Amino acid sequence: MSGIRPSAQRAAALGLAMAMLVACAVGPDFVRPAPPDADRYTREPLPAATEAADGRAQNLASNATLAADWWRLFGSVQLDGVVQQALADNPTLQAAEASLRHSQDTLRAGYGVYFPSAGAELDARRQRTASSQQGLRIPSSTFDLVTLSGTVSYALDVFGGERRKVEGLRAQADYQRFATRAAYLALTANVVNTAVARAAYSAQIRATEQLVDLERQQLRLVEAQVRAGTVPYSSALGVRGLIAANEALLAPLRQRASQAEDLLATLEGVVPSKAALPGIELASLSLPLDLPVSVPSDLVRQRPDILEAEAQLHAASADIGVATAAMFPSFSLSGTYGASGSGFGTLSAASGRFWSLGPSATIPLFQGGTLWYGRKAAIDAFEQAQAIYRQTVLDAFAQVADSLKALEHDAEALGAQVDARRNADEALGLLQANYRAGLVSYTDVLVADVQAHQATLGYIQAVAQRHQDTVALFVSLGGGWWNGKGPMGEGGAP
Repeated sequence: MSGIRPSAQRAAALGLAMAMLVACAVGPDFVRPAPPDADRYTREPLPAATEAADGRAQNLASNATLAADWWRLFGSVQLDGVVQQALADNPTLQAAEASLRHSQDTLRAGYGVYFPSAGAELDARRQRTASSQQGLRIPSSTFDLVTLSGTVSYALDVFGGERRKVEGLRAQADYQRFATRAAYLALTANVVNTAVARAAYSAQIRATEQLVDLERQQLRLVEAQVRAGTVPYSSALGVRGLIAANEALLAPLRQRASQAEDLLATLEGVVPSKAALPGIELASLSLPLDLPVSVPSDLVRQRPDILEAEAQLHAASADIGVATAAMFPSFSLSGTYGASGSGFGTLSAASGRFWSLGPSATIPLFQGGTLWYGRKAAIDAFEQAQAIYRQTVLDAFAQVADSLKALEHDAEALGAQVDARRNADEALGLLQANYRAGLVSYTDVLVADVQAHQATLGYIQAVAQRHQDTVALFVSLGGGWWNGKGPMGEGGAP
């Protein structure tokens, strides 16, 4: 054995020298894109608060904290229960979480490239050789052969191709983590918006039903006056027509309320027939008054969709390194030791032992342009990811700006609806009194009824829109996941 030690030492020295080159990795090192050069979202400076509407103004503050459980700011225990049920059983969120676990386990599997691989092989067989196949004239023989060997190999990542692959896997895991957070945010927003819409439809249905009941009472009064001959029959026909028109409004409202209930059941992960939805009243929802507004430089580090696009950009950058490394030689170091004999009892014989140790290299000489254009394709994909990232950031800034503007306009619209409702109710009351005094015709009362009903429905819609645009602002700012704890918080697993 002493005669082979110098060669083994030379092979080991060569392997060590090649391993020292592993510190370098070809391809670009990823650098996070800089935030846009903007200090606000809207063209005009952000006001400190919206105008007061229905007795409430919403304050906009850049130094406030956006809670991860922002839906609790609406002050409804029933709404929180619906959201928690959806978070527990929604299949879309569960699929996103499973994809996240898959990407994380794939990354853990990729870390194996940093370690040597070892394997053992046992081969025991009885075989017969045909000497004529070798051009020999000796008789064929039958014999037993048992071989036991072990092999250790290590890929010398001289040009960093394997490390770039792991970097890409890590970026994919990051992408899936932020995709899961995006699914979480979308789910909570959909639940809250659907619950608000359902409450608004229910309020509109009740308002319409109350109006129809009032009109039926008025119809009985008019019919009595028709029988007494004090008013024409056309007055009764006008009231009946108004009742029929308002009743016709109930069917589509009930249909929308039913669709909202079915959507809530789906979001909760149950079939509509098994859903047990609480009755959430629109009036029971508190409007969040203190609204945090992240500065633009923070938004790109907080919105899940922007972070998703950044992770995809990182993965595309790593792919350039993988494609570049493929154009260079690849090296590995391996060693084998084993023994063979005619049976298990003869494996310890010195004459049956064998071993090998040394490096190997694979050098790509001509690939028909495959490697060259593969690298160019990776660069093209990186440039595409850059454009997608920029577009995602632009869309995010536009959504925040739209939400901020919407809250301002919602306050204006709600204020106008409050005034319209108050004026319509006062006008209807005066006309009803004048009608009873015989000063106006019933046609004037019917017109006032329609206006009062429309003003009530407009008020309900304006209240619901203000709530939903508040949700839109929370979502456009990223949902506050970085301030939370648990699976979706900053310190959690995803």
